[in-house]
Amino acid sequence: MELRRRVVDWGLAALLLVVPALVLRSSLRAPEKVSTIDYAVLRVSSPLQASVSWLVDKVGSGWSRYVALVDVEDENRELRAENEQLRTELAAMTRAAEDKAALEEMVELKKRTPADTAGARVTGAALSPYYRVVRISIDRGDEDCKPDVPCLKVAVGMPVVTSEGLVGRIQKLYGGYSDVMLTTDASSAVDVEIARTGARGVLKGQGESDSYLCKLEWVEHSSDPDAAAPVEVGDKVMTSGLGAAFPAGIVVGHVSKVVDKDYGMFQEVFVEPAVTFSHLRGVTVLLAPPPPPDPGAETKRRSESAFGVRPF
Repeated sequence: MELRRRVVDWGLAALLLVVPALVLRSSLRAPEKVSTIDYAVLRVSSPLQASVSWLVDKVGSGWSRYVALVDVEDENRELRAENEQLRTELAAMTRAAEDKAALEEMVELKKRTPADTAGARVTGAALSPYYRVVRISIDRGDEDCKPDVPCLKVAVGMPVVTSEGLVGRIQKLYGGYSDVMLTTDASSAVDVEIARTGARGVLKGQGESDSYLCKLEWVEHSSDPDAAAPVEVGDKVMTSGLGAAFPAGIVVGHVSKVVDKDYGMFQEVFVEPAVTFSHLRGVTVLLAPPPPPDPGAETKRRSESAFGVRPF
């Protein structure tokens, strides 16, 4: 029994040594020197070699991908964290740039406006279901003035403007904040005129949830067929200054559509506001109207003599 086991062991060992040697010998021989035995060995060993090579390749590639994926996952995690940090910094820098631009616009507007003004930051905006801004809130209210210190307070009805044009008017005060009714609100009415022709009308907001368009009412048809049209698409619309609600000369918008009716005295005119309400960051409140111009400022006057006596 022991002898038989040894013979089997030695036989298997010899087989494991001889078979690879024969396969290696047959594989390395030149094609013209391949014998029948070599051909038989190659014929038998080729499928086995292909299977072993395929298995080794799969195992090796799988192991490589696993090790590589471990490193890639760590790298991706670091890149995601860095990307998130860069996004946060970019958003902060964008907000800072927008705030700076809004502040510069308010400073330039204050220089150009001969009236008492107060800058304000937009703190909130109410949106319609179609993501249109219908009302804004600002950080100016009736508590901005200190006790016993004279100052001009923000009050209901005061105009709110930007460098682009008219935003609306103060609608409600609560503490140090205010709500601003936009020119697009259905309750808004502004006396305006066409800058090109001087034609007057009343600009009323439509209060539409999907549009900022306003309607210019009470604009008459031209009675002279040869005269220029009182209103045309593209005309600039400005406040007229009548009604004491808004100073004259503030840009309100541009005419976007004119509908001439065969009946009635008035045209149907639609106006696109000049202000981009969705981009508002800062506004200016006109606390008091500018002083009226002196009608005799350019007239040369001779000074009166003292006591009514004038020398030669």
